[in-house]
Amino acid sequence: MNTLSISRRKFAHLLGVGAAAAIVRPRFSVATEHPSAKTAPTGSVVVRLSANENPYGPSSQAHAAMNNSFDVCCRYPDEANDILIEKIAKINGVNREQIVLGDGSSEILKLCAESFTGPTQGKLIAADPTFEAILEYSKANGGEVVKVPLTADFHHDLAKMGAAAQKGLIYICNPNNPTASITPKSDLRSLIEKTPRDTMILVDEAYFHYADSPEYESVIPLVKDHPNLIVARTFSKIYGMAGLRCGYCVAQPDTIKRMHGFQMWDSVNIMALAAASASLDDADQVNNGRKMNSEAKSFTLTELQKLGYKSIPSQANFIMFDCKRPVVPIIKAMKERNVQVGRLFPALPNHMRVTIGKKSEMEAFVSAFRQVMA
Repeated sequence: MNTLSISRRKFAHLLGVGAAAAIVRPRFSVATEHPSAKTAPTGSVVVRLSANENPYGPSSQAHAAMNNSFDVCCRYPDEANDILIEKIAKINGVNREQIVLGDGSSEILKLCAESFTGPTQGKLIAADPTFEAILEYSKANGGEVVKVPLTADFHHDLAKMGAAAQKGLIYICNPNNPTASITPKSDLRSLIEKTPRDTMILVDEAYFHYADSPEYESVIPLVKDHPNLIVARTFSKIYGMAGLRCGYCVAQPDTIKRMHGFQMWDSVNIMALAAASASLDDADQVNNGRKMNSEAKSFTLTELQKLGYKSIPSQANFIMFDCKRPVVPIIKAMKERNVQVGRLFPALPNHMRVTIGKKSEMEAFVSAFRQVMA
């Protein structure tokens, strides 16, 4: 029987081989090889614009790294964990003791809900609407959830959120899902400065890479001065790894220690770790993703404007716009035309959330929407 002995150095070498092999592949080959549309039972193509996924998928370097990780799939992912944590720490200017990896950023949200909310820990304070997963995690942990409506311009109402908090956790998704809006950096800095240290703050930066407004900034640099601040990131969006599941958070070491007790061991699989590590080495992945998203988004917004529909200013890879009437029947009608869009968000019953797909997919969306609204 052959046995496999692999060291951390060997694993890094495998990733390096994958990265090197990827250089000969065309930069945009993944976009054509792995389409986001799927085939319906009837044989027609379904356009999926419902989950804020990146239709172009992982980079060619990530694909190569996954191929080269087959030989270590029989091993637990300790070495791969270490390699990715070190890269993330270096990129963000923090120590490795300040990083927790997760099965997507969803696991990070779950860890925070379990660590910092509940009958004894305190309430969860969140915007309405926002990404709902952490609300459900907190409820399951016995936590009370307080929803604070967004402001009229779709910012987090940080003054009311801060006033409602008593220990527990304040959750801020920025850019916000489902509205694709941002909360100005000065307002967020002010909240972080003013919040007592026994109240934790989780800033979810899943869509960080798409935001280009001068009013937006990552708050990772603020972690060093604020032991109650946690920042979550994911490889699901700009890195195109939604199906692979890898995310992380940055916080101070004592906060990380509090979270460790609720963390599942080895929750990120070795292929996801290999892809994530290689993705961070691909200098073009982020820029290409931004460019293609911006072009398709600009087309979609222009077409909706021609039809008389106003969108919330978007700083993400999706848009949300006012359909001027209840959105649920429209969602259903779009699905009947093989175009899947976002679900209902009760706080905004007339608004539709649409993921920005490839140009051809957005053309299909506009065509179907015209038919439905005619």
